Amino acid sequence: MTTIQRAKGMQDVLPDDRRYWDLIINQATELARLYGFQRIDLPILEYTELYERGVGNASDFFVQKEMYTLEESEDVTLTMRPEFTAGFMRAYIQNGMSSWPQPVKLYTIGPAFRRERQQAGRYRQHSQFNCEILGETDPAADVEVMMLAMNLYRALGYKGLTFQLNSTGCPTCKPAYVEKLTAYLEKHLDKLADIDKERIQRNPLRVLDSKEPGMDALLADAPHIVDHLCDDCETHFADLRGLLDGLDQSYSINFRLVRGIDYYTKTVFEVWAEGIGAQAAVCGGGRYDGLAEDIGGPATPGVGFGSGIERIVLGMQEAGIEPPAPEQPTVLVAHFGGATKEAAVLLTFQLRAAGIGTRLAFARDRRSMKSQMREANKHAIQTVLILGDSELEQQSVVVRPLDGGEQQLIKLNDVVAFLK
Repeated sequence: MTTIQRAKGMQDVLPDDRRYWDLIINQATELARLYGFQRIDLPILEYTELYERGVGNASDFFVQKEMYTLEESEDVTLTMRPEFTAGFMRAYIQNGMSSWPQPVKLYTIGPAFRRERQQAGRYRQHSQFNCEILGETDPAADVEVMMLAMNLYRALGYKGLTFQLNSTGCPTCKPAYVEKLTAYLEKHLDKLADIDKERIQRNPLRVLDSKEPGMDALLADAPHIVDHLCDDCETHFADLRGLLDGLDQSYSINFRLVRGIDYYTKTVFEVWAEGIGAQAAVCGGGRYDGLAEDIGGPATPGVGFGSGIERIVLGMQEAGIEPPAPEQPTVLVAHFGGATKEAAVLLTFQLRAAGIGTRLAFARDRRSMKSQMREANKHAIQTVLILGDSELEQQSVVVRPLDGGEQQLIKLNDVVAFLK
């Protein structure tokens, strides 16, 4: 019989990796607090219609059937969330957040699910840190989520950080640009890979993001959307750049930057870093002012970003960024079984209640002191407390430092104060 393995595209986050996760989550949570974001937790399962209407049929991952969908009944299906933004907007509308003081600034941390081809740092179950500002059109809101993302990576030790920036326009100006781009691409169909020919039919903007050979040269002469923005989008983009300039924040206009989901309007951005291998982008996001209407709600502007925790961990490892080791118990209570074991269990829990990290030496039967000392060394224990029959009679414990200090006999009532 073969041993059961974990499912394809899933991962086990082992204790040594968890050090990275804890550092990232703690830093992200603290930044979100400083920026005035409140935490929300969204359900993993949503009605499939939310993503069909909100994410859009032209979005790559949806068209390629990368969502995990469950049949609830004959006419109802549920989908494990492939992304967070549609769920944020659904929660905003359903819970009457439009009556709250505006804008509403929310964040969450949790898993998302996509049946996609495995890549470095990407799994079929992956975890994200997401921040969203809902109910605000001010370009300063775009800057706020952008800088939160940027400062998270700075705090974690990433180097060479900069923004890649673009505007994808709005329903007023985007259709005319898409026509111009499509006309340009159709003149070069013989040079396009099959996947890019399919994208022309579904979402021509996605061709700009193509990684197929020869596309860099072909797209160099393609029309740029920033040259075809309406007055509102042009002003928004100019104001955004002015705010970034005022913060002395570096960025590059990347006319090929698009996002893989249909709901984006105006601002799209990515944070890029140096020293993390071929994939320079570490997170991305943008504005989605039409999403609320797509899912049946009132017009509600929004802007946000998502950052995959697995990708952050991989980048830290590639850049040689080492998180601090987690604190472990520094005390071990050793015993000789019987009544000394009962006393050792009691002492162990008393020490823990006093805030002193403590290990108990397990032993179903009597265990040699030499064996318990080996256990202490394996776990980098600093102090061993030894309870024997004579110590119990004296209501004391032997304190043996493992750093070469002198062994002492301490009264049990005094041991907490002594260790502290």
